[in-house]
Amino acid sequence: MNIGEILLGLWNKSGFAQIITGFVSSNGWQNLVMLVVACVLLYLAIVKKFEPLLLLGIAFGCLLSNLPGAGLYNQQLWDAYVQGVPYVNAAGEVVEHITFTTIIHDGGLLDIFYIGVKSSLYPCLIFMGVGAMTDFGPLLSNPKSLLLGAAAQLGVFVAFFGAVLLGFTGKEAASIGIIGGADGPTAIFLTSRLAPHLLGAIAVAAYSYMALIPLIQPPIMNLMTTPEQRKIKMVQTRQVSKTEKIIFPIVVTLFVAMLLPDTAPLIGCLMLGNLFKECGVTDRLSDTVQNALMNIVTILLSTAVGATMIGSRFLTVETLKIVLLGVIAFGISTAGGLLGGQVMCAMTRGKVNPLIGSAGVSAVPMAARVSNVQGQKANPSNFLLMHAMGPNVAGVIGSAIAAGFLLSVFG
Repeated sequence: MNIGEILLGLWNKSGFAQIITGFVSSNGWQNLVMLVVACVLLYLAIVKKFEPLLLLGIAFGCLLSNLPGAGLYNQQLWDAYVQGVPYVNAAGEVVEHITFTTIIHDGGLLDIFYIGVKSSLYPCLIFMGVGAMTDFGPLLSNPKSLLLGAAAQLGVFVAFFGAVLLGFTGKEAASIGIIGGADGPTAIFLTSRLAPHLLGAIAVAAYSYMALIPLIQPPIMNLMTTPEQRKIKMVQTRQVSKTEKIIFPIVVTLFVAMLLPDTAPLIGCLMLGNLFKECGVTDRLSDTVQNALMNIVTILLSTAVGATMIGSRFLTVETLKIVLLGVIAFGISTAGGLLGGQVMCAMTRGKVNPLIGSAGVSAVPMAARVSNVQGQKANPSNFLLMHAMGPNVAGVIGSAIAAGFLLSVFG
């Protein structure tokens, strides 16, 4: 046994050797940059607390998939699956038809995790958890707030046309535009169907902007409203009956899923989770969906999405365009909701505070909290939280409908 040869063999198989060799012969520098990016994201999640429940998993998934030689995530395997072309596995065998079974057999750990993203399982389960944690009472007590949720989807379609002008395909533009809905699971759901190669960039952009709502929205809110409007106090909404809360998820599922069948998985799971919460006979299921299931799926979803942040795919001009279009989409969606709020304020002769329109983006409940905070800065006795929750939960439904529309057009 030659100790020197053993040590040399270990060195040649190590990630250190592969990344050094990559600098000379291929794209090893990209892996190194992505490892740095992963550490930056970990810092933002742990120290700055930017959406830590998701960003931590995304960052660590990015770190794992860019470890040279680890083989935890194989982009070429997924490319073969999407394109329907043969794949040569590690044993040199040609696999003509790639299935999920092939991926489980030949892929790494993160490839198996990613099956839940590609099959849309994780985003739908996340929506079930969101439904179980959401109270649609504020929306039912003031149905007009549905219009504010619709108005706040303006950025989705503006960003879509902007992406087309920048050279993206229709499917890619649809996936980029949905960032404006400020709904991470919906963005992942749509992108995994239409443009999976952009999933890492779009997911990071979507969740980053959701985390930055307290920084992005207030300047737009102050620009588009007057101090007098921000001081408007809204009257207490009516009490919603238990029967209304039970009937609502059933009616919405029937109407929306029949209108746009492609959105049935998201809307169906959202409303099923809410029905678990409201019906009063499935408390155990509601608790499981809100806590255990939600936590498990969050871990799998975030890690799998982070795994798609491969250096060769992420470090491109397209990623910079996506980040830019994403913040534009988010800003325009906020402005669209505020415009809707201004219209309602005028139509009700000053009874509606236009600040609640900014909560029409579907980042629940953060956007509603920002509306409340801005209202209290103008008038310390102003409490807009429950009024803003109506547009906020309407935005969840609105973003799912927007995704269903885009999927029906481009899917």
